[in-house]
Amino acid sequence: MRVFVEPWDPSYGASFEGGGSGDGPASTSSAQIDTDVEVPAAEWAPIDVSDSVQPPDVVYLVDGVRRIDAGLSTAEDDGTSYAGLAASFAAGVVRCDLGRGVAELVTAKVGRGLFTASPSMEDLLAGPVRYEVHRIEGPGEASKLPVAVQRPLTALEILISSEARAHGPEGYDLLVVDGPLRARRQLPRTIGFIKTQEKLYLPAVLNLVVTRLTAGQRTPVFHLGTAWGGWTWYLRLPGGSSAPWSGIVRVECSPDLSPEMAIELADLSQATLPRFASSAYKDPRAPQNLVPIAGLERRLRGMLGDSRLLHRALTKATVRSR
Repeated sequence: MRVFVEPWDPSYGASFEGGGSGDGPASTSSAQIDTDVEVPAAEWAPIDVSDSVQPPDVVYLVDGVRRIDAGLSTAEDDGTSYAGLAASFAAGVVRCDLGRGVAELVTAKVGRGLFTASPSMEDLLAGPVRYEVHRIEGPGEASKLPVAVQRPLTALEILISSEARAHGPEGYDLLVVDGPLRARRQLPRTIGFIKTQEKLYLPAVLNLVVTRLTAGQRTPVFHLGTAWGGWTWYLRLPGGSSAPWSGIVRVECSPDLSPEMAIELADLSQATLPRFASSAYKDPRAPQNLVPIAGLERRLRGMLGDSRLLHRALTKATVRSR
């Protein structure tokens, strides 16, 4: 038996959601997959970065954060009641110029929302802060509230990503989204970066290829047939422990791309992402929490404002509205 200590701070969970054995994700996905995209499944082996791959001139990294500021409830005129959430969210883009070795925050924006199924709720002004109503529909609306915060956050990420590229100089670039692409898959030259592995998508014999990866190597591209699926591959970042799944990330790109374009992005990710891997002495989620993303998260959380002051302002605003 071998025992490994994960470099991740345990307060963040683990870089994989396994059953406690340290051998990787314990939950198996039922998604249909096609493993013969880049090479036949029988020929799968770790792929080294090619010397012919030219890293992009500029890499944009986008991330968003969200926070629940208060839970709410309504008492309607007809005697019914609805649950609600007041939430703050922010998104930002970091531009990394690889030629000059410079990283800078291009743009960051904050949004506030009041999420509820109440038909009579209006925007809520809490001091100088306005919480815009986002109405939730359908049965079980209370359980949908936390998930509903993601929709305007995703829209904000798409907006600022497009703005960052529009105002940047022309050049060979790559956009890295922290997390699955989902509704952001229409963004050009974009990859999703999934740092926590919750499910096993590959058969056991191909998972052995994943765990054999060394730093900088990737698996062949395969197709994931889920609702938000597409082309995807695994990559091992440098700086992890020797545990089988340490430093393993899953990268994905839009299903609307051709297989050849997906393979091109896989090669590009392999030549680009390892240089942003974090170190354990600097980041509790090293190496998967990329250095620019970690700095961006800290900046965005600071922009959300003091949660205690906002909660107090929301309390006063709801008292006045009765």
